[in-house]
Amino acid sequence: MTSILKTTPDSSKIFSFTPRDFARVRALIYRQAGISLAESKQEMVYSRLARRLRAKGLDSFEVYLDGLESGRDSEEWEAFTNALTTNLTSFFREAHHFPILAEHALKVKKPLTIWCSASSTGEEPYSIAMTLCEAFNTLTPPVSIVATDIDTNVLEAGATGVYAADRLEKMSSDRVRRFFLKGKGSRAGMVRVRPELRQLITFKTLNLLASNWPVNGQFDVIFCRNVMIYFDKPTQSKILSRFVPLMKPDGLLFAGHSENFMYVTDALKLRGKTVYELDQRAARAGNSS
Repeated sequence: MTSILKTTPDSSKIFSFTPRDFARVRALIYRQAGISLAESKQEMVYSRLARRLRAKGLDSFEVYLDGLESGRDSEEWEAFTNALTTNLTSFFREAHHFPILAEHALKVKKPLTIWCSASSTGEEPYSIAMTLCEAFNTLTPPVSIVATDIDTNVLEAGATGVYAADRLEKMSSDRVRRFFLKGKGSRAGMVRVRPELRQLITFKTLNLLASNWPVNGQFDVIFCRNVMIYFDKPTQSKILSRFVPLMKPDGLLFAGHSENFMYVTDALKLRGKTVYELDQRAARAGNSS
């Protein structure tokens, strides 16, 4: 059953945020980033965008959204998108994927090319890099990783590679010693990814809904985990159809634990738990049509 939005103003809020305002936000973020916001996200949206109103010295959501829609404040689109993008990540999240990645890396032709299409603050691409360093037993494995995200703030954090030390609590001490440098003095309690790992990764801004993607060639592996859950089925299908020609014939696509692409495209087939490969028959049929 569809939930009913409150129609009366909340006196605890600094700004009025009406159902019409929320509907406009939902339409704008869908158009800009393909994100389908549920009606239950009204409080989250208010909290995040109220900060933007305060930062810009505005007194109403109506004025703020008018500015976005008019195009008078093109730079604010980036801040708007960043504010509404959820970035939940951790090192070696969904750990069952990484042994599969290592096995695949040792089998295919080198050098490897990997695209992490929703890199957030960098934990995922660095986990990929660490896995491949371990697989090839070197800090300079034959691999290049492109890490992209729509949120420019998290990309900057990822490129810097600095994290609170407690983010590594679940990581083995051997990995921590091999891949991280501990901060000292004013940086105590922080760690930084070793420069050899950072050199394996190129961070780029990319909107999966954009008409052009700043990635070239074909990839041995594409990670697109826990992203599609924010898109509706038509958007998922569109993105997956653009992934297919960017995958090498024996390439793999890694999805999130709650994502199922079997009913979205026939160009991919399930190889393992949330791991997909090209269905060669469907790919050939698509190329010949």
